[in-house]
Amino acid sequence: MTTTDRAPESSVAARLSTLDRYLPAWIGAAMVGGLLLGRLVPGLGDALAAVEIDGVSLPIAIGLLVMMYPVLAKVRYDRLDTVTSDHRMLGSSLVLNWIVGPALMFALAWTFLPDLPEYRTGLIIVGLARCIAMVIIWNDLACGDREAAAVLVALNSIFQVIAFAALGWFYLSVLPGWLGLEQSALDVSPWEIARSVLIFLGIPLLAGYLSRRLGEKRWGRASYERSFLPRVGPWALYGLLFTIVILFALQGEQITGRPMDVARIALPLLVYFALMWGVSYVLGRALSMSYERTTTLAFTAAGNNFELAIAVAIATFGVTSGQALAGVVGPLIEVPVLVGLVYVSLWLRRRFPHAVDTPADTSR
Repeated sequence: MTTTDRAPESSVAARLSTLDRYLPAWIGAAMVGGLLLGRLVPGLGDALAAVEIDGVSLPIAIGLLVMMYPVLAKVRYDRLDTVTSDHRMLGSSLVLNWIVGPALMFALAWTFLPDLPEYRTGLIIVGLARCIAMVIIWNDLACGDREAAAVLVALNSIFQVIAFAALGWFYLSVLPGWLGLEQSALDVSPWEIARSVLIFLGIPLLAGYLSRRLGEKRWGRASYERSFLPRVGPWALYGLLFTIVILFALQGEQITGRPMDVARIALPLLVYFALMWGVSYVLGRALSMSYERTTTLAFTAAGNNFELAIAVAIATFGVTSGQALAGVVGPLIEVPVLVGLVYVSLWLRRRFPHAVDTPADTSR
């Protein structure tokens, strides 16, 4: 961020860079541009989807890796022990992500889409895919705790490998059977999830860690943070905007071709994001967490791994399925909502205690 510290401010937005200050406008333009490209350029979607990495279009994969690297290069890895010793935050994150989140999405999917089983199943899959990518951007923009974000994302990744398939079986087959509801099935192996995690988290995490270690060894911490990080920092948002353009170009026809279906899917997603974020903030305040860690808790709980959800839905049900469309609508709603919540967080930080050892943010 361009903020020079993380103390409570009344003029946070005024001190952001032009790129940060008008981020909602850039993201809106990227979404509209992607949709127009997908509709107006014949064959573009097929060309973008022709080459894939673990079920995700290669251009999207590149955008995600570019997006995540600068933020992970900012993490002070020698401070991770201060996060792993915070059992309140780790426990809260696990409960929110792996108990509350999937259960809430299951309830919302059945409440809002009882007559649309394909979309309902797609939403439940979205609820099971906990975020390991864009959450790093939202957390950084909201001045959350970078080290805490790195630890929680890694924790979510481990549980994603272990629990995703089992929870899919439970929420799509077992629990509906107990409740006398329609059942479905999910065909995904832990190895497929692990491979996705290794690619989309492992590569940028390793690159960020090596940058920090080698950069500090060569230039020292102060020079690394004053000289190197400001140069690579903006690439996180460039990667985000590029990813959004490509994602919406790929799915533009589906989104614009079924507007009423998109609206039906969007409503439970809006409720989901608002509740997960709000409950996390209330919990963080109740546990007397600092603003930085409360913010990290909230965004890691509210965000979802749309890349994984879309890939699983396409692999299991097909690229033109309702389940895949529900996965695509996920980022359509998540991106603008969580950008809005970034600004709500910045406004709220005046009302929270702050971590006394949080370093100045001079890296963008």
